[in-house]
Amino acid sequence: MALRRPPPDNHGKRDCHSKKKRKEAEIYQALNSDPVDVAALRRMAISEGGLLMDEIRCRVWPKLLNVNTEDLPPPPGEDLRQDNKDYQQVLLDVRRSLRRFPPGNAPPQTWVAAKWQRLDFLAREVVGVEQALQTEVGMPDEQREGLQEELIDSILYVLQRNPQLHYYQGYHDIVVTFLLVVGGRTATALVEKLSTHHLRDFMDPTMDNTKHILNYLMPIIDQVNPELHDFMQRAEVGTIFALSWLITWFGHVLPDFRQVVRLHDFFLACHPLMPIYFAAVIVLYRAQEVLACDCDMASVHHLLSQIPQDLPYETLISRAGDLFVQFPPSELAREAAQQQAERTAASTFKDFELASAQQRPDTILRQRFREQLRAEERTKLILATKPRTNRFVKLAVMGLTVALGAAALAVVKSALEWAPKFELQLFP
Repeated sequence: MALRRPPPDNHGKRDCHSKKKRKEAEIYQALNSDPVDVAALRRMAISEGGLLMDEIRCRVWPKLLNVNTEDLPPPPGEDLRQDNKDYQQVLLDVRRSLRRFPPGNAPPQTWVAAKWQRLDFLAREVVGVEQALQTEVGMPDEQREGLQEELIDSILYVLQRNPQLHYYQGYHDIVVTFLLVVGGRTATALVEKLSTHHLRDFMDPTMDNTKHILNYLMPIIDQVNPELHDFMQRAEVGTIFALSWLITWFGHVLPDFRQVVRLHDFFLACHPLMPIYFAAVIVLYRAQEVLACDCDMASVHHLLSQIPQDLPYETLISRAGDLFVQFPPSELAREAAQQQAERTAASTFKDFELASAQQRPDTILRQRFREQLRAEERTKLILATKPRTNRFVKLAVMGLTVALGAAALAVVKSALEWAPKFELQLFP
């Protein structure tokens, strides 16, 4: 007798659809309020599912970055590429970025990740990859070349307008995400604001500040899993495996565009160090794999440099937010070379203060945040005398609250405290 297939879970699908519709309505309510409720938009960007769709991102991302879409950059002039010191390197990088463009006229959400997975990573980086990718995904030459030209112009415009910024390989991976989501001149405006704030430390003349930000990775791991931290220290693996994660906001290493834009929702709504917290969460999630491999640099680096494609991203996002609450940057700064902290954009943030009144965060949010702070202080007093090996106890008492979550409360507050000061030149 043949086994019957279990009936589809239509109730679960309807419930999921209903939640998405409610969230969509809340997002548009925040957008349509006067003034725009940026606090609510940040909560939506952080919470499960992020901003749901690119149509919404086109409206919300400018609000998160405090960009006026009524005052966009002019179309690029003919002299933009002339005598530009970065043009040749940008051109080479853009030609190697074909895998970031969607096939045909399909929207990014319809990308088939398996197409990219079937191509060897190194093969995608060689000059001859263009023909291979064109055959693989069938993107028309005219469409692809048009997107590449827009990408080049956006990058060069930002660099020309901001001579203090220095191009780095991987920058184009972030720019192309904005180009594909919001398009053209809006993308250029958003990337310029992002480059002078979240990404500023990566665009210094040297990599000193980038290395400093990477130095936060191991202290975060040490707080949660000392055994894993000590194993990685003995292996002398360092943090270079996470460099491309950090400077491209994971755009270079994740084949599924939906995962990339979901992380952009999260990072845009948060403190600029959140990508390093997310990197730490990935390593912590794979602790058993790491501890099971040979304790040498080559083995551990090889394992960690390959990100699995089946990671539970929403769980990891929540976890990263939790760790930010428990171990804010100010508490980790000494271990991450405190002598350089004052030079970084991230150091200008204050971890825990009242939310900015300029963005109208609701009273309940602020009240819950204060209550969470008091609970954290009590927890710290209790745990202060515990031995090092009991640090994981903090995680048991610092879980997400029922509706919004402690992590969302903290990162929303931190981002809100910062966002209104864009025009006040918080970062000189």
